[in-house]
Amino acid sequence: MIMIRVLSFLLVVLVLGFGFAWLADRPGDLVITFAGMQHKVSLMVAASAIVALVAGVMLVWWIIKSVVASPYALRRHFRARKRDRGYQSLSTGLIAAGAGDGQTARRMIKQAEKLLNVDQEPLIKLLDAQAAMLEGRTDDARTKFQAMLDDPETKLLGLRGLYLEAQRLGAREASKQYAEQAALLAPNVEWAATAALGQKTAHGDWDGALELLEKQKLTKQIDKDTAKRERAVLLTAKAIDTFESDPVGSKPIAIEANKLVPDLVPAAIVAAKVLFQQGDLRKGSKILEHVWKKEPHPEVAETYVHARLGDSVFDRLKRARHLAGLYPHHPESSLAIAHAALAAGELKEAREAAETVLRTAPRESAYLLLADIEEAQTGDQGRVRQWLSRAVKAPRDPAWTADGYVSERWAPASPVTGKLNAFEWKVPVEQLGTVIDAREDFDSALAARPIQTPSRREVSEPLIREKSVIVAAEKPVSRVIEPNSDVTDAEVVSAEPVSKPAPSKPVEASLTVATEEQQAHERIASVLPPLPEKVAAAPADDEEKLIIPVPDDPGVLPDDEEERPNKKFRLF
Repeated sequence: MIMIRVLSFLLVVLVLGFGFAWLADRPGDLVITFAGMQHKVSLMVAASAIVALVAGVMLVWWIIKSVVASPYALRRHFRARKRDRGYQSLSTGLIAAGAGDGQTARRMIKQAEKLLNVDQEPLIKLLDAQAAMLEGRTDDARTKFQAMLDDPETKLLGLRGLYLEAQRLGAREASKQYAEQAALLAPNVEWAATAALGQKTAHGDWDGALELLEKQKLTKQIDKDTAKRERAVLLTAKAIDTFESDPVGSKPIAIEANKLVPDLVPAAIVAAKVLFQQGDLRKGSKILEHVWKKEPHPEVAETYVHARLGDSVFDRLKRARHLAGLYPHHPESSLAIAHAALAAGELKEAREAAETVLRTAPRESAYLLLADIEEAQTGDQGRVRQWLSRAVKAPRDPAWTADGYVSERWAPASPVTGKLNAFEWKVPVEQLGTVIDAREDFDSALAARPIQTPSRREVSEPLIREKSVIVAAEKPVSRVIEPNSDVTDAEVVSAEPVSKPAPSKPVEASLTVATEEQQAHERIASVLPPLPEKVAAAPADDEEKLIIPVPDDPGVLPDDEEERPNKKFRLF
């Protein structure tokens, strides 16, 4: 604007210069007769007089106009100055609220309310609500956000505030409702569209979720790669939901999801299941083999091994070996062979595969699998319980996790935040197992040699080892072995001979046991074999032979007891 004025001024000066130069090159006189008198002047003087007269009139008009408009100009000046001070206070208050200074924010609100019109400036309402939240007055903050819903200009702002407050309080259903209202009011708002997408996903509205995702892609709220993966996630969830009721209709949906993201494990599994059901074994196996090469997954192995219902256990073992050969050094490959070999009765191969997992990446499922192998191979309950006790302390297996939530099955969205494609296959952080404190070769040594069990007479004798912890006999038996200690698995603990117990008081056996977490015992209790039944009351002549067996020890026969002249107790 200033440049235009400067150019206009220069143009006027240039025109006047050219005009006066033109008159100077053409001399002449101007004769004016007025009241009987004749006045004669040159053209240059006449032109100069006319220009001066016009300039004088303009100056007088400007002066008169300025005097007349001065009251209005003064009022406008003071009003603008007041507004500038008000916006300066509002800006300072917003900065203070963002920095967490509630006291300064409240002081700036009072100044802004005096200098600005509250009804015409919605930022004052926002600053007031934020100050209330900083001061801990959450009820007042929600009331102020609720009041913003009555004004169309501030409705979206109020919904945003109520959504964040509901998220902070953990009111997930309320936050989703606020997000849906915001999405209807402004579909291009990213946070509202994302929350509404999670709401539709949670209710199984796959078509509505896909439509909303397409709108986000068209408005460029999300990039193409993200939209592609999220579409594959929604199609996978839809195919899983319709697989049982409509296998034929779910086939194109599952195939499209797998083509969009070939390395998405759930999409590959459901696509393979659809193909296997329709007899296309080759194509389904190819899909699973591709995703297995990227990242082995136990569900992929389960689906691949059981591709055909009519296969024998040896055929399934053969398929497990083939799949493991695609990624031979991964723990999941060894576990797949171990499960298939156990089902086929190849217990030696199953044990070798499970022990391979323990040497590379110990985990809970490997110890539980070894307990099943031990049960099938030897039936030794003591060794079975030993494997189960090791499973209690072993690191957890990977699982589907999203925002701290652990699920046994994959889901398209997080149940906590509603975020799409939030589940990941990893070890839950809050459920990481403790590191096993035994030596590295403890498991292989335990699996290679049988465990010697103490006699019933030795169990009844009190243990005098200083580090023993006396507990009730009903608890499982295990032992903590320090890595750097000199104690071996076959260490013999001496016991002082004691007199026979009185016939009227049976002897109660007590054992040393490592303290286990109560939660771990509850988790493993479902797979533990039943404890031995209590010994029935014996006749008076045989009371001195009454022995309560060790819970983890099936006991030995009396003939074996006589073969041991020394009274010593062997821990394992």
